Amino acid sequence: IPVVCDFLEVFPENLSGLPPKREVEFLIKLIPVSTPISITPYRMAPAELRELKSQLQELLEKGFIRPNYRQLNRITIKNRYPLPRIDDLFDQLKVSTEGVKVDPSKIQAVVEWRPPKSPTEVRSFLGLAGYYRRFVKGYSIIASPLTRLLQKEVKFTWDGKEYVVYNDASHHGLSCILMQEGKVISYASRKFKPHEMNYPTHDLELAAIVFALKIWRHYLYGEKCHIFTDHKSLKYLGTQKELNLRQRRWLELIKDYDCMIDYHPSKTNVVDDALSR
Repeated sequence: IPVVCDFLEVFPENLSGLPPKREVEFLIKLIPVSTPISITPYRMAPAELRELKSQLQELLEKGFIRPNYRQLNRITIKNRYPLPRIDDLFDQLKVSTEGVKVDPSKIQAVVEWRPPKSPTEVRSFLGLAGYYRRFVKGYSIIASPLTRLLQKEVKFTWDGKEYVVYNDASHHGLSCILMQEGKVISYASRKFKPHEMNYPTHDLELAAIVFALKIWRHYLYGEKCHIFTDHKSLKYLGTQKELNLRQRRWLELIKDYDCMIDYHPSKTNVVDDALSR
């Protein structure tokens, strides 16, 4: 048998009994009710049979031919391995007990991507960024300024124009408006949770600012923003000495942003006032 001859060190000369039980059991599954392969040999004269065996052995040694297992494969149940989806590949992702995360070293080129100057460059970047959309909450909203650039006759303008945020809070909920150059970018509002309704007015108004910074982080982080509130004491939040734990925690979050808080009378803040009520 060729396999035995090639691996003499594996096969013993005498079998003393059944082989020991191994961790991995090798098994070839066959189609049920299949019969063993049996092929009638060719009827040949002894001289012809000797010559045939001689030539076959010579061809085997030269590697021109090899044993044919086609009939055996026909009754074998084949292992099936479905092709993976591109978004299920983990070669560029970090998998841990906390979930799947992007390896920062693999997205360095994306972080340093230069601003696109044409619809073709925008389309190229969106195609690349779309692969990571599963890791970006609200991806379509964040990418909407870029998708608008794919429209005809849209100017490409990259600048650092200041964002303006208007906040307001009532005893029922809070609201905020994000604007730039006098144009509204987004509205947001929500009801207070039961435990939040026990907060003092100062904390309710501060919660509105924190809410705006969190939901619009993709706009405001790293950019200059001007926040207006109708609660005047918040203008001096950074200089107040006595703060509770909740206020200190929120102040640390606000310090991550390049923002300035100013007072804005509630009577002139009609839209925000309506949303919060």
